[in-house]
Amino acid sequence: MSEITPRDGVQAGAQALTFSLAGEEYGVDILAVREIRGWSKVTRVPQAPAFILGVLNLRGAIVPIMDLRVRFGLPREEYTATTVTIVVALNGRHFGMVVDAVSDVLDVRVDDVKPVPDFGAAVDTEYLKGLVAVGERMVMLLDVERLLGHDDWALVKAAADEAAAA
Repeated sequence: MSEITPRDGVQAGAQALTFSLAGEEYGVDILAVREIRGWSKVTRVPQAPAFILGVLNLRGAIVPIMDLRVRFGLPREEYTATTVTIVVALNGRHFGMVVDAVSDVLDVRVDDVKPVPDFGAAVDTEYLKGLVAVGERMVMLLDVERLLGHDDWALVKAAADEAAAA
């Protein structure tokens, strides 16, 4: 989430774009979101990690597209009319996340964000920044910076360069 700073004695908040994935609700910092697109076919990149579906040409920029289900170790599902790609920016680079459906924009107060419980080695929570209760449901806030690490960028770039040379 973006940095939350107090202003006039009231905690300022951030907003999160929420989306569903395998029946659960996630949120990503709205300031990182550049575009929401309906699902469209991508160009496969040989030797890319399994969670990288391929790349899209987005107004002249080559953007890697990941299936968030596969990234999280969930079973892959058939893409439907509600399947979307959320394009986010990270340190000057763009990548897309394929999700089941976009839900809403959520106002998040820093006081409402709860730490991710420690589940031990059984559950990998490295991609989560925190949890927010919204009514009866929980929204898991994603740490976008951890979704596509430096090593992943290097693999995708090398595979894309190899495909372009072929």
